[in-house]
Amino acid sequence: MGKWIYPELQYEESKIAKGLVREAPVSIRDLYNVCKAVRGMGLTEAKSYLQNVIEMKEAVPYWRYNTGASHKPGLEQRWGIKAGRYPRKAAKYVLKLLDNVEVNANSKGLDTEKLKIIHIAAHKGLTLKRFIPRAFGRSSKKYRYTSNIEVVVAEVE
Repeated sequence: MGKWIYPELQYEESKIAKGLVREAPVSIRDLYNVCKAVRGMGLTEAKSYLQNVIEMKEAVPYWRYNTGASHKPGLEQRWGIKAGRYPRKAAKYVLKLLDNVEVNANSKGLDTEKLKIIHIAAHKGLTLKRFIPRAFGRSSKKYRYTSNIEVVVAEVE
């Protein structure tokens, strides 16, 4: 397995904590919008927001890949976007990653109340190619898409 390279940020290494989830069986389209919504939030705020998404109390705005996404209440006042969805599976994996990065920050001695998400991104992972047998000796392709999620949090004043 190759080495993962994080982006260069203008923070000193002792004040940041990093986390990574590889090959999560989640759509990259859902993860893109979840990551964009969470980027720049405080860690506790982001965790409560994702918990509300899982419980379908708050919707995630869809800036991109929003074809067919219906309007959800409360999105336009907060985000300026009307279209949204409740990507529960993507929110579950990002919440798991934020719990992981909180433990990493705690082990580095950072104050978890002052943590802010300075970088979060989703990337395409492996595509597992399978085939389903069909009638008359034919077969159809069936792809299983995976995604990689990376996050960097920093302690800010």
